[in-house]
Amino acid sequence: MLSPVVLRAAAGGGKLHVSANTYAWGTYAGREGKGFQQYSDEALAMMAASGLGGFEPSVGSAGELEGLGPKLQRAGLEMRSIYVGSQLHEKRLADESIGRIVAIAKAAAGLGTKIVVTNPVPVPGELRGKEADARIEAQGEGLDRLGAALRETGVVLALHNHDAELRQGGREFHHLLSATKAENVKFCLDAHWVYRGCGDSETALFDVVERYGERVVSLHLRQSRGGKWSETFTGEGDIDYVRLAKRLRELGRDPLLVLEQCAEGGTPHTMDGTAAHRASEAEVQRVFAR
Repeated sequence: MLSPVVLRAAAGGGKLHVSANTYAWGTYAGREGKGFQQYSDEALAMMAASGLGGFEPSVGSAGELEGLGPKLQRAGLEMRSIYVGSQLHEKRLADESIGRIVAIAKAAAGLGTKIVVTNPVPVPGELRGKEADARIEAQGEGLDRLGAALRETGVVLALHNHDAELRQGGREFHHLLSATKAENVKFCLDAHWVYRGCGDSETALFDVVERYGERVVSLHLRQSRGGKWSETFTGEGDIDYVRLAKRLRELGRDPLLVLEQCAEGGTPHTMDGTAAHRASEAEVQRVFAR
């Protein structure tokens, strides 16, 4: 049974709700030599024009969200999730992060947000032994405390990772999901960062799904070809998303679908961000249609 706090992806008329992380939009704007102001009417209008139903901004403080409600209404967008940074490997830093993120979550909840995604600052890879373990364990304790605090506001915490957390045998990644309570800490599966962090291994990605799939509440979507991020989510690529969608359904998961198709060095450049997201959104609809 799905957790009642997880928003269903399906919207009216059978169309899936698909949002996009604003980091991705910034990468497309950057290669055009343009800036990207994630809360501006222009940016919100571009996202709506691409067919998206919502967006996931990176939020640093509660004050950033002031006055955002009317803008979202004008653009016809929802903000079902937000992305926040955190530092949790020391108690003092964890206390500061928890206070700041709870304040952000309370402000965001008033705008319809149900999921707070965080990617704690990783433990430095050069640390070894007891020094590394102490920080990793503190990180787990802080993450669990943060999740418990957010539950009290009616918002779900979802752990996100990049590739750094999967180094040294995935010591940090696995601890943060193994040492925290499932009711406090859910999982934002960024399929491509797991794939890349495990040496471009689709096998490792699906092993992660088997181990932690029941905690997935949000799914970040990015495709690549030959290890390089592709311009759009369309077509065959390194990750079999049809298989991933099928397996998540089998596990009873209906995660929030968040496009994070980005441009990096080596990504083809044939269209702007709006066109790329329009094509990607259509492909997400096809791949994840029930």
